Amino acid sequence: MKKALTILSLALLGQASAANITVWTHFGGPELDWLKQQAATFDKKGNKTTIVSVPFDQIPDKLIQSAPKGQGPDVIVTLPQDRLGQLAAAGVIEPMDKYITSKTDFDKTGLQAMTYQGKLFGIPMFAEAVALVYNKKLVSKAPTTWAEFLKTAQANTGNGKFGFLTDLSNAYQNYGVISAYGGYVFKNTGGTLNTKDIGLANAGADKASAFLNDLRYKYNLVPEGVSGDVAKGAFTDGRLAMYLTGPWDMGDIKKAGIDYGIVTFPTPPGATGKWSPFVGVQGTMVNAYSKNKVAAAGFAKQISSSDAQYAFNKAGGRIPVSLSARTRLKSDPVVSGFGKAISAGTPMPNVPAMGAVWAPWSAAIAQSVQKPNPDYKQILDKAVQEIQGNIK
Repeated sequence: MKKALTILSLALLGQASAANITVWTHFGGPELDWLKQQAATFDKKGNKTTIVSVPFDQIPDKLIQSAPKGQGPDVIVTLPQDRLGQLAAAGVIEPMDKYITSKTDFDKTGLQAMTYQGKLFGIPMFAEAVALVYNKKLVSKAPTTWAEFLKTAQANTGNGKFGFLTDLSNAYQNYGVISAYGGYVFKNTGGTLNTKDIGLANAGADKASAFLNDLRYKYNLVPEGVSGDVAKGAFTDGRLAMYLTGPWDMGDIKKAGIDYGIVTFPTPPGATGKWSPFVGVQGTMVNAYSKNKVAAAGFAKQISSSDAQYAFNKAGGRIPVSLSARTRLKSDPVVSGFGKAISAGTPMPNVPAMGAVWAPWSAAIAQSVQKPNPDYKQILDKAVQEIQGNIK
């Protein structure tokens, strides 16, 4: 009798832990197939998972509108950290710290990106950042210092060829340089960003703008009019030795048959820190109004595990934030190269105030490389004043 009661208790416990959950996702193709396979695995435990496809740009607003009404998903797969602050401030996503007992396998940059005001609001799944992609036919040894980089770049410049190209007017693309010299967007203190402390016009930011200007007018490496597409075209044509780009361009580079390598950009001359590019991270979030939070968190944890992230990379090529998954993928130059850039990087600010930054800052960076040696301080001070006026 006692044995029968024990079996009955275990059966009831199993029923109690099972749940019906709804997952919103923007995935398509092989990545959606991967998610369906993950759901099937989760459902073997007695759960029922319904996957609903929602356009990427509609998920945040739909979640804010539906969650307080008890509608919408239990889990969102996935959203980038630049919407996390808005969702956390609206109270529609669940803090995840109590569900994540160990964080040691996650890249620290990924965890920082999913942290808002000191709390973890999402489980990071994959990330991206720019890095230095080079043509092994033109670059025999990847440069690790500024002196080596400059020598290599100048040796490959001329006669219709280029040693190094980047879009100098792109603030996102060049944040690694700004960070190396001591510039920053918002001061980060213990996982909380201070939107009143803007470091885009400090002495370091001025030096960074001067360095970007030097790449065009002192070192004669980057001509005017070079966009990301122009640089990619020169690289896939075999006329460019090195350029700064992200994982999004690797498909075209592979199609072109270029024998490539990927490394971090060397420390710029006179910089006080190492090059640290912006990192974009996407993670899984749980609806704060869900009636099945434990099950939802369980699914989120499952699809963010090392094995799941490894399989997800095989499905769509995304770069995992699981360090052990990266180790298993170390023979993949895209994962290993961009993985190092991600680990060395700085998460893009995830607070709503970042929306006030992009336009004035981008305009200032572009203006700083339009002619030799402009008044960087005046340009950047004006941009920061405009940013401060835009932040509410």
